[in-house]
Amino acid sequence: MINRRNIKRIYLITARKVKDFLLSDKSREFLIFLFFFFIASGFWLLQTLNNDYETEFSIPVRLKGVPNNVVITSEPSSELHIRVKDKGTVLLNYMLGKSFFPITLDFSDYKGNDDNHVRVYSSQFEKRLLSQLNVSTKLLSVKPDTLEYIYSTGASKLVPVRFQGTVSAGRQYYISDTICKPDSVLAYAPEGALDTITAAYTQKVKFEDVSDTLKRQIPLLTRKGVKFVPASVEMLFPVDIYTEKTVEVPLRGVNFPAGKVLRAFPSKVNVTFQVGLSHFRQISASDFHINVSYEELLKLGSDKYTVKLKSVPKGVNQIRINPEQVDFLIEQVTPEYDN
Repeated sequence: MINRRNIKRIYLITARKVKDFLLSDKSREFLIFLFFFFIASGFWLLQTLNNDYETEFSIPVRLKGVPNNVVITSEPSSELHIRVKDKGTVLLNYMLGKSFFPITLDFSDYKGNDDNHVRVYSSQFEKRLLSQLNVSTKLLSVKPDTLEYIYSTGASKLVPVRFQGTVSAGRQYYISDTICKPDSVLAYAPEGALDTITAAYTQKVKFEDVSDTLKRQIPLLTRKGVKFVPASVEMLFPVDIYTEKTVEVPLRGVNFPAGKVLRAFPSKVNVTFQVGLSHFRQISASDFHINVSYEELLKLGSDKYTVKLKSVPKGVNQIRINPEQVDFLIEQVTPEYDN
């Protein structure tokens, strides 16, 4: 362990080395060079800052005095971008120490507009901008040159939400449903525009190779002069995995005249299909119907019938039938036998 005597000795040795270095000829030459270098740099900087330059600043915009029964459906720009020209020293002062006051719009000053669409041109607030600048500073441009906003005096209606986009599942998976929460939102707009709004559409999204239930907060598509509350919805895409199932489905003759019946060989066929695992137990043979009409058989001109499903339950795909064709005959029976 280092004791106090060792620490003092190390300190004295280090201090002596530093002192010897600073008092050496090379060290004095370097310090003199550094001194004049900083003086020259200072003169160069002052000369450079004395030239004229252009730059851009941002000034906040605020809207105040909005009554409780008014909904701003289209907000004004949150800031102005002003381009100014002046000497570098003045611009540097803006950058380092100058803070700009917000441009404030008082709602009561513009509420008399009939169409609820307010436009405030740059000429109306230019004096407030110039009052924050030095006399020597030249204002070159203001963007945007017009501050505008649209408001509604409480008029609203409930509209359904429509999803826009594509969601594709990964291999052996499928999207079993599309759930939107909430499924309707309030639309606020001036009365003339409110009548034209029939739905609120989400922003377009694209999700690929989804293999698990997907939940996303998706913003609604903005529309000028319209405000949706809420401004976004939660979209839920449940994902299920496909599994295969086979059921035995009988062929049934329909519209046969009295005394005639259908005899098919075989009388039942195997229907194999893909279905979501969550619906596996719900799908049975009774959900499939193979109805063979008498008129259809008469038109065939042969004793082979190509099996066709007349109804398929929802959520079933990739259907295969085995055998695809069956032999048949139309048998004449006595009424007692038919019963």
